[in-house]
Amino acid sequence: MEEARPSAANIFEQYRELLFSIAYRMLGSRADAEDMVQETFIRWQHASAKPIHNPRSLLVTIISRLCINFLQSARVRREEYIGEWLPEPMITWHPGDSPTTAPPRGDSLSMAFLVLLQHLNPTERAVFLLRDIFEYEYEEIAAILRLTEVNCRQIRRRARQHVAEMRPRFDAPMEEREKLLHAFVDAATSGDLNRLVALLSESVVLHSDGGGKAPALSNPIRGRLNVARAILGSIKRLVPPDVMRREALVNGQPGIVVWHGVRPFAVFTLDAEQGLIRNVWVITSPDKLAHLERTGHAS
Repeated sequence: MEEARPSAANIFEQYRELLFSIAYRMLGSRADAEDMVQETFIRWQHASAKPIHNPRSLLVTIISRLCINFLQSARVRREEYIGEWLPEPMITWHPGDSPTTAPPRGDSLSMAFLVLLQHLNPTERAVFLLRDIFEYEYEEIAAILRLTEVNCRQIRRRARQHVAEMRPRFDAPMEEREKLLHAFVDAATSGDLNRLVALLSESVVLHSDGGGKAPALSNPIRGRLNVARAILGSIKRLVPPDVMRREALVNGQPGIVVWHGVRPFAVFTLDAEQGLIRNVWVITSPDKLAHLERTGHAS
């Protein structure tokens, strides 16, 4: 008896996680990435009516092209965004869960890395991610993006140069980031300005994203004293006294989810270099925190 072939839907489910991983890194938005995955499924259903030799290749091709088109059309919208645009946070692991649930390639999920990718144009971003993060060969990338292998190599070289210029040379290990996060929270919640300043690098930057709908700074704040004062001032003026804080991995890095009742109020995380905090990322935009409310992580 001939073995039944898996259905188109079952084949798609095998690659859903991969497709979402590509789309989220391309777009920096969980909601937009889910939309791209759904659109990929619709197109896959039509395409799978005929025999397909390499489903994985076709699915990655569809979602990569969809993401490039989306980014090109979203450029004006993001330029008109109120305040600083930050990626939608991905809560990847909560204390009490198994550490094995933390995603692979955590560094390529970090807020710092996703913000860095925003400096690449859509095609550069796709080539860089497919080659350096998902380890596709140039021949495959060229077919996916309708480019020549020579062009792909040139684009990747240019993208890597941009990334190298902006990326710090040394990233702190996870344990160091966790210690800095705890010290940061203790200093900030106790209002200890000097202690907070001592945790920050000279070139520290405070980034915040309220999307014009929640408390946030209109521009990044730079310098350790300015950042420390801005943090303490924001806590005093903008944060309700009865919030609850829960530790989590935010985009694969130690962070905090702040709840006000049953609603997420803010998510923040940080990155560090040479024992000091280099960036603080705070997202308060309700649009970017809505998925946390739906998943019920306040309980």
